[in-house]
Amino acid sequence: MFKKLFVNLVLTIPLISVSLGAQADVVKKSKSGICHDSYSSYYNRTKNFTSFDTLQACLNSGGRLPKNYSGPGVKEAVSQATDEAELERRAYSKLYNRDDWPHWSDHDLDCQNTRAEILIERSERPVTFTNDKKCTVKTGLWVGQFTGKMYTQASDVDIDHVVALKWAHGHGGQDWPLRQKEMFANDPNNLIIVDDGLNSQKGAKGPDEWVPDDLAYRCKYLKKFTSIITQYQLAYVEPERAKVAELRLECSLK
Repeated sequence: MFKKLFVNLVLTIPLISVSLGAQADVVKKSKSGICHDSYSSYYNRTKNFTSFDTLQACLNSGGRLPKNYSGPGVKEAVSQATDEAELERRAYSKLYNRDDWPHWSDHDLDCQNTRAEILIERSERPVTFTNDKKCTVKTGLWVGQFTGKMYTQASDVDIDHVVALKWAHGHGGQDWPLRQKEMFANDPNNLIIVDDGLNSQKGAKGPDEWVPDDLAYRCKYLKKFTSIITQYQLAYVEPERAKVAELRLECSLK
C-alpha cells in the first residue's frame, strides 16, 4: 500500500510542476494593451488580462512591449513584427491606385482647384496667374514648411499631403468609400506648401522613415501627422508606433 502511494506521489509531483510552469509562461495582455511575459516587472501585478501562448502572438494582436522591456525574446519579437508590418505595407502598396483618391478637385467650379486655392490663401502677398482666366497661379510668396525658406515661383513648390494618400491607403483608408477618399485628398488641414525636391524625398513615407531635418519643425510635423491620422481613424503599426514614441521623446526633451 505504501509503495503504491509513493509511486502515485512521484507521478503527481512532476505533473504539478509542469502545470505551474505552463501557467507562468502565459503572456498577459493588460487592459491598456501591454504584453507582459514572465520577464516583465509587472507580470505578477497584472490581474485583469487576455492570455496568449507567446509574446509574438500578443504583439500580433495589437499589443505592445512594456517600457524598458529587455526579455530574451524582445529582439526576435520586434524583428518579426517589423518584417510582418513591412509585408503588410507592401501588399497594400500593390493595391494602391492614386486615381482612386480624387485630388486637386474644383468643388465650386471656379476653375481654381485645391492646389490653386491653397497657393492663393497662403501666399504672403497677392498672387499672379499664368493667364487672364486666373485658374493657375504663377507667382506669390510662400514659406516652405520643411525648410523655412521663401519661394516666389509656384513651380518651385509642391502642395504636399502631410499624411500621404498611399500611406493612408495602407493604414486603414483602403476600405473608405470614394467620397471619403476625395475629402481626405483635398482636406486643407492635411496640405502644406513645401520645396518640391523635399516632397519627392519624403514620398509616401511615414514619420518612422522620414521627418524634416529641422528639429523645431520636426516636432510640429509629427504632431500634425498624428492629429490627422487620429482624426481619420488611421493607425500606426507596432514598429512605427515605437519609432514615433522615440521621436516624441526627443521633442519633449528639446
